[in-house]
Amino acid sequence: MTGNLYRGQAGLPFSSTLRVYEPLEAFPEGQREAIRTAGARTASRAAVENAELLASLGRITRSGGDPFPTGRTDLVRVTSIPGVPPGRTPQPGTSDAGAAASPGAEAGLGTGIGAGSGVGPDAGGDSGRDAGSGRVLLYCPSQLVLRAGLAANALMEGIHGPLAEMLIPEEQRDKHQERIDQVKARDGAIRVHTRASTWGIPFSWFSLFMEGDHKDVVESGGRILTVRVWAPITEAMERARYAVAHLALAAPDLDMLDDLAQLTEWLEQFHVNSMVELDYGAVADKVYPDESPMDIRLGIECLAEGDMTGAAAAYRRLASRWIPIRQLARAS
Repeated sequence: MTGNLYRGQAGLPFSSTLRVYEPLEAFPEGQREAIRTAGARTASRAAVENAELLASLGRITRSGGDPFPTGRTDLVRVTSIPGVPPGRTPQPGTSDAGAAASPGAEAGLGTGIGAGSGVGPDAGGDSGRDAGSGRVLLYCPSQLVLRAGLAANALMEGIHGPLAEMLIPEEQRDKHQERIDQVKARDGAIRVHTRASTWGIPFSWFSLFMEGDHKDVVESGGRILTVRVWAPITEAMERARYAVAHLALAAPDLDMLDDLAQLTEWLEQFHVNSMVELDYGAVADKVYPDESPMDIRLGIECLAEGDMTGAAAAYRRLASRWIPIRQLARAS
């Protein structure tokens, strides 16, 4: 596998993701060793993306008509932030919280586990620290069993429900529900760490990030494979709440307000020392460099100030960038 499929060259939908990475202590004690071990097995971030893509293609082509993941293996993405002193929780605006978002995090931020990272099978230990650098490792499990179940339910409840019932036999849906029940029985209350979107990025996601946040631009063969943007979860929530407060006053009927409220509730489930990642995926090659976070921020500020002309201008910039991408979903 060369990665061409990941770049969208086989006609696959552009897929973008919003992920939350948590420190090891945020996970139930019974899951920590499995998560740490799975993360330590990862050769590189690119290897995780390729493995996930290959697995998904394998599921839709295997015999038996079962497109769902079995859960026998679960990929784990890993990143790191500067160490936080034991017993101390950084708050928004403090030096520790700022360090996590600053360019000082570039040594490990977004790289996963790869050659030269100083991370190996024993690097994290039980504390989730990188023994080579003192940095704190953060983990994002793929949770494919749960996410596949949620996606199937959404498909069944949507306008394509009758078609989905033909493509996914009831027997296979019932079988997958048993897998979900087993995961919930084993792990208890579960936070889903990943949200996905095809054919474009929801505008509400951009409200979590600002122009100065750390970015990784991944390129190969003259193409941008993806762009990943990072923010500490405390700052992401502060930005989301700011947007909700102003939209509630200036544009209470806007669909984005509901999206932002749900996004904020989702982020509140996670550890205060977590990081939020926006992974553009292959759509980055079509839109980067992208000023959508700035356009969202300016649009909300204009609405709050009653500047409808400025808000309309910000929306036009967003629409000119993303509507052509979303139209690809209906292209033949």
